[in-house]
Amino acid sequence: MAFRPRRALAVFWKDSLDLRKNVGLLLSMTVLPLVMVTVPIGVVWTYVRQPDHSDLRTVALFYDPTLPLGASAARFLIDKSLTDWFGMFLVMPVFIPILIASQSVAGEKERRTLEPLLASPVSAAELVAGKSLAALVPAVMMTWTAFILFCVGVDWVAWPLVGAPLMPNALWGFGVFVLAPLFAFFGNGVAVLISARVSEARMAQQLSALVVLPLVGLVGGQVAGVLKAGLGYYAIQGAVVLVLDLVLLAASIRLLDRERLVSRWG
Repeated sequence: MAFRPRRALAVFWKDSLDLRKNVGLLLSMTVLPLVMVTVPIGVVWTYVRQPDHSDLRTVALFYDPTLPLGASAARFLIDKSLTDWFGMFLVMPVFIPILIASQSVAGEKERRTLEPLLASPVSAAELVAGKSLAALVPAVMMTWTAFILFCVGVDWVAWPLVGAPLMPNALWGFGVFVLAPLFAFFGNGVAVLISARVSEARMAQQLSALVVLPLVGLVGGQVAGVLKAGLGYYAIQGAVVLVLDLVLLAASIRLLDRERLVSRWG
């Protein structure tokens, strides 16, 4: 069956309208960006507030024993915190599509709105494209908006110590505009696959959310000083996620085939 963009856009528009009516889901989607923006700004502000505190140099020397004697420990820790927090920031474009996509398949089954959709002539590829766009567009837009607020907030609180803009830098620019959409597609693909196999949206959300644990673990490794992350490290992560995205896309089209869903849930 030929892919018709108008049908995919119709699915996208229908799911977008459903999302706008779901106030509880919209509120839950705003909590994570709020945390991702305010926590690092608070950490930077703490370093700027007492840049000469002796404990800061002790912590800085733990991460880099070769730190020169005259170097600012506060500035070093600010740079390290911003690099480490980038990995945690990527949790947002993964998690928000999970919240949306889990509702889009299992949620439709709960509301008994999936049957009319399956009765329409929309193909599996059009269904996947429409539902993926409905999850990806708000997730990416929220990530980019949070990134702008993050840059403004960090530069504002760090200015008294640094005297120049810190953000955006190359790592964050690459990550937010290249990696974030890839990670969002990954979260959406996992949620679509799981929500097609379970009967409740809440169960789909809980199972899908487990995929963020490896990301949190990697950030924990950075904070513990075990991993040293940089642009090359995240470029490799992006290549791996791109391959996973392609696998998830093929699996989603196969699993959301209309005849397959009808035979399973009909």
